[in-house]
Amino acid sequence: MKQFLKYFIQGLILFIPLIITLAILSKLFNFFAGLFSFIGFSDNTFLNTALGLVVTLVFISLVGLLASSFVFKQFFNFLEDKLEHAPFIRHIYSPIKDFTNAFVGNKKRFNKPVLVLTNPAAEIEEVGFITQEDLKDLHIVDKVSVYLPMSYSLSGRLVIVPIKNVKPLNADPADTMKFVVSGGVTEKDE
Repeated sequence: MKQFLKYFIQGLILFIPLIITLAILSKLFNFFAGLFSFIGFSDNTFLNTALGLVVTLVFISLVGLLASSFVFKQFFNFLEDKLEHAPFIRHIYSPIKDFTNAFVGNKKRFNKPVLVLTNPAAEIEEVGFITQEDLKDLHIVDKVSVYLPMSYSLSGRLVIVPIKNVKPLNADPADTMKFVVSGGVTEKDE
């Protein structure tokens, strides 16, 4: 039963992003196919479906093209600035944006994998990522902040530990994160 549960959770980790992606594509496809049927572009259901598929692919490609253009980036930066300064919304949007940027994109934050001695008596160490090496703004000296991700989850906890309890890992940060999130069952990519 324990082995089954392990495989089930590992399957979910692989399956959920795929299902979310397929659900979004399906919703877009249904929207455009339904739009052509509603407008009455053609009485042929197959033609409306094919047009829906083509328009979905073109729409996604255009969004990708716009996302890489200077004008869209400026518009997005303007919109993002307004969201970050809007009352109430900023308390939701900013942490989500920072958390997302920490994992993906050009601003990856979890790039310093370490082993942290969390229980000296039992010699227990946990894998984490240094997030701040200088905590002087908080009036904390000789300590660093380390994010400890949880297995089979995107959650984790932040610990402030003495520098002497932290050992750098000579490992790829992405492989290290996969190792932790998978509960140590993932294998290193070749």
